[in-house]
Amino acid sequence: MDKKGIEQAVSVIIKAIGEDPAREGLVGTPRRIADMYEELFAGLTQDPSQLLETGFDDEDHHEMVIVKDIPFTSLCEHHFLPFHGVAHVGYIPQGRILGVSKVARLVEMLARRPQVQERLTSQIADFLCQGGLGAAGAGVVIEAEHSCMTARGVKKPGSRVVTSATRGIFRDDPRTRAEFLSIIEGRRSL
Repeated sequence: MDKKGIEQAVSVIIKAIGEDPAREGLVGTPRRIADMYEELFAGLTQDPSQLLETGFDDEDHHEMVIVKDIPFTSLCEHHFLPFHGVAHVGYIPQGRILGVSKVARLVEMLARRPQVQERLTSQIADFLCQGGLGAAGAGVVIEAEHSCMTARGVKKPGSRVVTSATRGIFRDDPRTRAEFLSIIEGRRSL
């Protein structure tokens, strides 16, 4: 990441909005924003396949695995404003299970890129089925609030966007999809 380039660009923006980048409150802002972007976009330099290095071969487990309410924050690529919410991720192993913390790390890693919620949802499902884990199926539901919708534009605080992606047996078998949705919606206790 070119942090010096980001600092220079932020200084230009500060000037362009009619502010003085040398003003006391703004002096360190370009550096702070560059540091923040390094953190918020850390997923650009991370490879999700590294998460597979800590998995478990277990050919006997072919039942649904769900990690609910995984909090995340991402930056919308259209306005570079945050959107945040929770992801619910389920998959059916096919010979290999992923440590549950790795599911949360996958969400975090893919969210730490300029994103749109729709793509993020699909990327998580694709990784579980096609990205090396080879799950028999995956379901992902993401619920998020977008600052570009709540703080600007239409200004509708509290509105949430819900996206879903299904792959494999979650797409092909309505019973599997219904089981996943009932669990994440809390209609079925474990």
